[in-house]
Amino acid sequence: MTTLHWTAPPFPPAKVLEGQYCRLEPLDVAKHIDDIWAADVGRDSVWDWLSVPPPKDKDAYRALLDSMVAKAGIVPLAVIDKADGKAKGHLWIMEIRPEHGVFEVGSITYSPALQRTRAATEAIYLVGDYGFSLGYRRYEWKCNNLNEPSKRAALRFGFQYEGLFRQHMVVKGANRDTAWFSILDGEWPVRAQAFRRWLAPSNFDAQGQQKLALGAFNQIGGHAGTVALRRAGLADIPAILALKNAAYTPNESIIGVPSLPRIADYAQVVAEHEVWLAEDAGKLEAALVLDIEPEDFTIWSVAVAPEAAGRKLGAALMGFADERAQALGYASVHLYTHAKLTQRIGWYERLGFSITHHEDMADRRLTHMRKTFAKAG
Repeated sequence: MTTLHWTAPPFPPAKVLEGQYCRLEPLDVAKHIDDIWAADVGRDSVWDWLSVPPPKDKDAYRALLDSMVAKAGIVPLAVIDKADGKAKGHLWIMEIRPEHGVFEVGSITYSPALQRTRAATEAIYLVGDYGFSLGYRRYEWKCNNLNEPSKRAALRFGFQYEGLFRQHMVVKGANRDTAWFSILDGEWPVRAQAFRRWLAPSNFDAQGQQKLALGAFNQIGGHAGTVALRRAGLADIPAILALKNAAYTPNESIIGVPSLPRIADYAQVVAEHEVWLAEDAGKLEAALVLDIEPEDFTIWSVAVAPEAAGRKLGAALMGFADERAQALGYASVHLYTHAKLTQRIGWYERLGFSITHHEDMADRRLTHMRKTFAKAG
């Protein structure tokens, strides 16, 4: 049994959660009912999967929203489309168990105008970011196993499928087998990064169409040649630090200063970059860190454990970086290293990189290099 150094968070206070495209407001029936009813929220097929039938008229909808506000143990929120300031749906923060650090997003009821929009996706991000900011450990998504769109949405958002609770509930007189999904606190920085990258205005064209799907940013597994890779989470930081110390300390006798990848804050690195790990029998053998910004794709570091040398893991990881950059639509890859590491610079040149410029810092000189991909056709 492992003892957690963890304190139960508070019950989530109802508050406004502000995003780029939507705003989540504590549900106020008098304030929100007219917009919600006008948006046809009450007459959409989404109600097929909810526990109650669609309201027959505005008064019935008002009564339903009143019951939500009065219900204990949930935080009902209206989803406001910031494009016009109108409420176009609602959802709950529910199944809240502070003593275990668990919260769920559920009873998601979006109008047709809100579905499949940036605002609809951002609402799920805002709920997750709020819960984890309070100190919760587990973000849940549960749905009827027959609800295929909901299961696809959970995976798109980065929730991990955990299993099926058979004969879990009786809903509207019918059996419901419930599919369970979750995101853990140690996984959230990576998932949050994917949400932010997808939601960035630069990911949409002038017509508002996405350039890359959320799934492209949410990729958590891949292959460098025949080597299986997985995205790192916060739980991997101790192993990453040990690998970086082993791989980069020898360089410091050449460069005379601490290696930047060895002394970095890896909680920040995991949260802001893509960190890919290669393992064998549970032991970390190599790590690749990619700094991906709208204007440039940078290989921030590549490290191989000394005991794994000679197996060309470094070259495999560099090849994966090329593939990842092209999959995300970049025409070139950038990297930098200490100017005194001439053997490393020669290796990069053999992999197709060319020196572009040097950068003088207070304690070191960096050599910047770039590899440009040939245009297809």
